[in-house]
Amino acid sequence: MLKWALIFFVISLIAGFLGFSGISAATATIARVLFGIALVIFLIFLVLALLAGNVVV
Repeated sequence: MLKWALIFFVISLIAGFLGFSGISAATATIARVLFGIALVIFLIFLVLALLAGNVVV
């Protein structure tokens, strides 16, 4: 998911450089949403891993 966020971010930069502000804003929003989802999933797995570690010890 982070790979797709990075791809959309690069597309956003290129579109912004070429003057396509609408496409740039849309792809930047998509990249931001994908990064947010990846971050939330990471935090959930981190909490689950910490809780599983406490149960085992």
